[in-house]
Amino acid sequence: MALIVQKYGGSSVADADRIKAVRDRIKRTVDAGNQVVVVVSAMGKTTDGLVALAESVSTTHAQTFDEIAAKEREIDLLLATGEQVTIALLSMALQAVGQPAIAMNGTQVRVVTEPIHTRARILYVEPVQIKAALALGKVVVIAGFQGVAIDEKTGLPTNEVTTLGRGGSDTSAVAIAAAIEADICEIYTDVPGILTTDPRIVPKAQMLAEITCDEMLELASLGAKVLHPRSVEIARNFGVQMCVRSSWLDDAGTVITSPRIGTGSLETLEVNRFVEAGSIDYDQAKIALLQVPDRPGIASQLFKSLAEKGINVDLIIQAVQETEGVNDIAFTVPKDQLHLAEVVTRSLEIGASSIAVDTNVAKISIIGVGMIGRPGVAAQMFSALAASNINIQMISTSEIKISCVINASDGETAIAAIQKTFEVPVQLHQRNIGLTENSEKSPSVRGVALDRNRARIAVQKVPDRPGMAAKIFEQLSEQNISLDMIVQSQSDRDVNEIAFTVAIADMTKAETALNQVATTLGYGEVSCDSGISKVSIVGSGMIHQSGIAARMFSALADTGINIEMIATSEIKVSCVVRDHQAEEALKLIHQEFNLSGDSIIEVPSALKK
Repeated sequence: MALIVQKYGGSSVADADRIKAVRDRIKRTVDAGNQVVVVVSAMGKTTDGLVALAESVSTTHAQTFDEIAAKEREIDLLLATGEQVTIALLSMALQAVGQPAIAMNGTQVRVVTEPIHTRARILYVEPVQIKAALALGKVVVIAGFQGVAIDEKTGLPTNEVTTLGRGGSDTSAVAIAAAIEADICEIYTDVPGILTTDPRIVPKAQMLAEITCDEMLELASLGAKVLHPRSVEIARNFGVQMCVRSSWLDDAGTVITSPRIGTGSLETLEVNRFVEAGSIDYDQAKIALLQVPDRPGIASQLFKSLAEKGINVDLIIQAVQETEGVNDIAFTVPKDQLHLAEVVTRSLEIGASSIAVDTNVAKISIIGVGMIGRPGVAAQMFSALAASNINIQMISTSEIKISCVINASDGETAIAAIQKTFEVPVQLHQRNIGLTENSEKSPSVRGVALDRNRARIAVQKVPDRPGMAAKIFEQLSEQNISLDMIVQSQSDRDVNEIAFTVAIADMTKAETALNQVATTLGYGEVSCDSGISKVSIVGSGMIHQSGIAARMFSALADTGINIEMIATSEIKVSCVVRDHQAEEALKLIHQEFNLSGDSIIEVPSALKK
């Protein structure tokens, strides 16, 4: 007999017929001799409708932070009702066919969270009531996405309803699976498993039999809608076995593998040690092309030429520029390839005003699960470097790594600062840290993801001195704003531009927070752009092959799609493009890497809208 957690998303319980189909699947699982806990989302587009209702009655004037906080509390009360409808209906449906069941919301189960509204993180789940109901032969049907806030003074749960953020039912399911030590957590959705991309855009997307947690984290954080990244973080931290399957089919689905058994604490499920290790790489040289014309094909021409010479490019940064019509592009290469890389770069006629080369650099990084989704981790790293008077020359981020290029002479000081701040070891020149043992045998590109729920914020004329990045990101951390793609590139002036992406819903709050301290911190205009999308490739095997980024850039350039920002890590390359070109960009990149399968992935008609 196995203990199984099954999670069903909104499309799987969209109407009465779908609820009955889910009921039948649950009943078959129980009849096979298993104990079952079910976590469900709100029906269909219920949450979207509730959000629209909230907006229709809310004020339209510029709100203070206190007004925003008050609204967020009521939003949680409103949105939590969606899942409560589903659990009651599904429990009644099970009872109607003779299967004992009980419905519980997040407060009744005691999914205890931080005292933060609209995006709380789970501290712990009390398993007592769940296990008691299972012992009586009942199926336990739990509302996903919601919990109850802890009182920070007493350490006890309150009666204050919180929600986990969109997609939080996945997080609920895996957290519950960890708490009750389930044998497996099955995530049922509208597609047969993890695909190379969204089948609504590319009908012949290929299904993957398995994928690593690290690759899945990157794809999920980039907007791949099958799994929420926080759920993968918990699975990786606690060794929860996961499988993604279709609620319409009986196919095997996709298994998500983890390189190690997790060592997380069940008392701090989502507020664990996010930074696992650090690394420093002294074998780096930097080349920066300044004031490059902002037109399609520039990045393609540059990195294709480097790839043709077998040059292994590490970090690639293309940042937003205050001067319209130009960009700065900077990248790093191994020192033994610098001379060839410089010759190739200088031979190209791409219109850069100047080319700067620097061999006195090092890349200091922190590695861990879900750092970018945690407001404050990046700011904590930048603050640690600033406190040691270390200036940051370049920044690049991914879901599992944050890297800064600094002066090599500051390396030892940087190592000490990271070790003291995060209490982790810092290893020398471990480029593959955090990747799986089989990454060398993995495909260079596992999948292509498109995130259209992002807005870009650019902070202009940031003084080029230690501590500025830390101070900027501390403002956002205080407002609990999660950052995604962070880019700071090379500059030939005494100021830099720092750009990053946030959820569209956080754009106004982020802009307000940064404008309030612009004069005090001494930077220039804060500009926002919600008309962008981010398209990314992910694969643990790409680090072992040169030219992968160049192929991505060329696929976009050949169709005239301009790249506005670039950020890379060992297993991911991300580009910001205009939103109206986003789907075309995804199709082109998916085709470039031959990721399509032989057959069309059927998406239920109710979801094709």
